[in-house]
Amino acid sequence: MIHDPRCYECLLSRVDLEIELANYDKKKKSEIIAHADELIRFLHKTPWTHPMVASALHRAMYQWLNSSDPFYALKKASEEVSIEVLKAVSGRLTGFRELVIASVIGNMFDYGVKDHEISSDFLSYFDQEFEKGLTVDDTDQILPLCNEIVYFTDNCGEIVFDQALISWLTAHGSSVTLVVRDKPILNDATMEDAIRLGLDKQVTRLLTTGAGVEHGVRFDLMSDDLLHALDRCSLIISKGMANYESLREEQGLPPVAYLLAAKCDPIAGELGVSRGAKLALLRNA
Repeated sequence: MIHDPRCYECLLSRVDLEIELANYDKKKKSEIIAHADELIRFLHKTPWTHPMVASALHRAMYQWLNSSDPFYALKKASEEVSIEVLKAVSGRLTGFRELVIASVIGNMFDYGVKDHEISSDFLSYFDQEFEKGLTVDDTDQILPLCNEIVYFTDNCGEIVFDQALISWLTAHGSSVTLVVRDKPILNDATMEDAIRLGLDKQVTRLLTTGAGVEHGVRFDLMSDDLLHALDRCSLIISKGMANYESLREEQGLPPVAYLLAAKCDPIAGELGVSRGAKLALLRNA
């Protein structure tokens, strides 16, 4: 696996944020940064994907910081803001394309990417991004595939907008298996977050990635239930960059709808778009 050198600074910036969120002793900050630096350099020599490298790093940092969920307060805050924004904009979300756009804008609520800033006025930001629409818009090709869906979630505030999209899909006959992270990592949604919003009552099944503290998707650590759901689904909906980086490595998958914002230059360059572009990209194996 060849790793983009720009990912190094991004990973260190996440560690820096975790130290701040965990109220770690500032006098020992240089020690943990040095430990993270050494670990990243080692992990980049492995054949692992970027999400696997990031996961190993964050597992080590959480142990060092003695915190199982340093992003907990930020996750709750982003959820509360997203609920209020969704209430304000729901009248405009009348169809599949509009709900997909909202879901992708929700993907912008990410505290884990270097130089990607979260607007303090997310409603105004939402309005601006909604008017821009999608840079890549395959929604017309995606919709006919929405029969049996496996839906991989990403961030915590984002799943509020996913919930609106899922409600529309199930009302129009889709069966949705919703997949959240197995354990807290960064600001990703977990089973606890999904149940708090009542998503367990809206979907056919609510499963986890089964991989513990892991960012992205690991097929070697999946449950039999999730593997079975993937075998028989008509479409995978994949939210965010980490899921994209995981699933793009796999062969023989059903069609995948990547709903994401290109929040960093390496991913934007790979996808052939400008940084900040919003995509609903359909790919067939």
